[in-house]
Amino acid sequence: MNFYVNEILNEVQDNKYYRILWIDEGNKIAYIIDLNDDKALPIKRRISEMKEDILTGTIKKMKEDPYITNGDEEYSKKHIDTRNRAWEVIKDMVVDEPNIFDKQIRTNYTKEAMGKHGVSYPAIRKYLRKYWQRGKTINALLPDYQNSGARGKVREAGDIKRGRPSKYITTKVNVDEKTKQIFRVALEKYYLTSKKNRLTDAYNMMIKEFYAKDIYFEHGIEKVIIEEPENLPTIRQFRYWYEKEYTIPESIIARKGRKKFNKDYRAVLNNSLSEVFGPGSRYQIDATVGDVYLVSKYNRNWIIGRPIIYVVIDVFSRMVVGIYIGLEGPSWLGAMMAISNTVMDKVKFCAEYDIEISKEQWPSEHLPEILLADRGEFEGFNVDRLVDAFNLHVENAAPYRADWKGIVEKHFDLIQKRVKPLLPGYIDTDYQERGTKDYRLDATLTLDEFTKIIIRQILHYNQKHYLKDYVRDEDLVEDGVMPIPLELWNWGILNRTGKLKYFPEKLVKINLMPRDKATVTHKGIRLKGILYSCERAVKESWFEKARQKGSWKVEISYDPRNMSIVYLIDDRSNFNECYLLESSKRFENASIDEINLVLKNEKQTFKRVSHSQLQKEVDYLSEVEAIVKTAKKKKEEVQDQSLSKVERVGSIKEYRKAEKNAQRGEESFVLNNDNGIDQNTDIIPFKSRQETTSDYSRLSVREFMKKRKERDDE
Repeated sequence: MNFYVNEILNEVQDNKYYRILWIDEGNKIAYIIDLNDDKALPIKRRISEMKEDILTGTIKKMKEDPYITNGDEEYSKKHIDTRNRAWEVIKDMVVDEPNIFDKQIRTNYTKEAMGKHGVSYPAIRKYLRKYWQRGKTINALLPDYQNSGARGKVREAGDIKRGRPSKYITTKVNVDEKTKQIFRVALEKYYLTSKKNRLTDAYNMMIKEFYAKDIYFEHGIEKVIIEEPENLPTIRQFRYWYEKEYTIPESIIARKGRKKFNKDYRAVLNNSLSEVFGPGSRYQIDATVGDVYLVSKYNRNWIIGRPIIYVVIDVFSRMVVGIYIGLEGPSWLGAMMAISNTVMDKVKFCAEYDIEISKEQWPSEHLPEILLADRGEFEGFNVDRLVDAFNLHVENAAPYRADWKGIVEKHFDLIQKRVKPLLPGYIDTDYQERGTKDYRLDATLTLDEFTKIIIRQILHYNQKHYLKDYVRDEDLVEDGVMPIPLELWNWGILNRTGKLKYFPEKLVKINLMPRDKATVTHKGIRLKGILYSCERAVKESWFEKARQKGSWKVEISYDPRNMSIVYLIDDRSNFNECYLLESSKRFENASIDEINLVLKNEKQTFKRVSHSQLQKEVDYLSEVEAIVKTAKKKKEEVQDQSLSKVERVGSIKEYRKAEKNAQRGEESFVLNNDNGIDQNTDIIPFKSRQETTSDYSRLSVREFMKKRKERDDE
């Protein structure tokens, strides 16, 4: 029975909830805090007593954590500034664990912060309490009034000027969209350039170019007369909208270049220390291209190329704590998969590939204190989001410094050597040499089958691989711990814990999963060519509304590894599961890569047959035109030009009746016996409108009308 920092404990009898704040290196003492007490302070507990309470049922562990604040994307700049000011007050004291939990030391820290930041004693205690109760992340300090006011909305420009009135200059200019566009042009033309002009210089150039009411010449020099002061935007307005629309990194990169920014101005998330104390002190993550060609599970004739293998390794124990195998190159998407796998229950993960293991065989389901990765793997993702949500610090290896991640790099070599002799389609050293074998033609395994092989190899590595180059410290030698990843991990959990962090799997995935806009249509919720539905959409008649009023967009989170279920995002923390509709059931349990391959193949097939289809359409048009042409010619030959329009249309009913009777006679069923003609069959003669034995010519319209009048008179 082990405890981890950030776990939630429920005291069953009083229904109180506590968070574990700190565990000592010897796994003897822990500090916890009451989550529902507005005046709570850290409480010291013995680990042995807590274990007893678990066994007796007095307390129990909670998987869900409703007290953690997710993300900062929904908050205004004002709220983020409030959070950052509070963090500045307490950031130096909260890292001094466990001293900060001592009342006297905490009081000294508080008095020092009061003098340094001008904050009251109760305010500092409130900051500390919120930080501890809400997950020990910077986002715990976000204000609780995030739903009040017009959060994140820009006020409409009206007749009355917005903002604080000026003391000295009376301006009537409201910054509307037209003015903001002028600001953008001026900033990008005069300020965000390598010339490094001052902001006031850019403002002056803007006034000269866009706010001139007249031009005159003095000594042959063209000069401008600018608008009156009340018709000009102020430098304060110009500066405000610059700071609102452009981030500091964007500005520095535009003015000094990306290389200079990376060298002298970027945020430094890593440090030079590489020592680790126990499990979870530091994970390393990296990706490599597998040296084997794979085929699609939908059609084994389709060769889909080589897979990308992501591995996450705990530096202390060398145990593989997370993997991802797919077709995504080194990017945030692939890294996201690997990170989410680190917090996944490995028993459940292996069961997805029909591999049965126990919890003890692969016990890792935690986030580390530090994650070391390549910059490319986090390209396009805001790393601060991990810091804020999980207090997970990210270190980036420098370019061309693979040795910084030597542990995980070495493991890739081990994987390749282990599986090479057994796999068809595996690339040998003579790959791409002239006259050598084309290994692509030997491709046999699907992505799932290859993943199953790698999982088996990792299980063997974690449980049995002897790390001959692992340098054991004095404690490991004294306790007789073998340098095998799983044994090192288990020993570290018992003797050097405190760095591993537990977060609910759903919370981690929602923060990591990519998001995209889906379209609600009358056929379903369409995302990347796949149709979904969900309980909310059915209950609120979304699809009927879409058919009547048109489609609209919704935000969807999805796991690219399995598109059977996606998630409709309601707000920051709530979501609805969306399931495949019958028309898209063929994509069940398929990855986004395999689905894209199928859809791409279908489009290629359509393009191949589109030309022949077009030829058939053109042939059909020609055949119809020939029939129409012949019909027109016959009509011209027999058409009575003496008839008026009234006479031509006046007898449509009579003509239709005569035509119908004739058609009935032609279409009536006559069945023959033994393929011969029955001579005894009664023939029913068709009686025409006028019977004659000599004259079979057709009546004219006038004659027909006359005959009908005579019949009516009779």
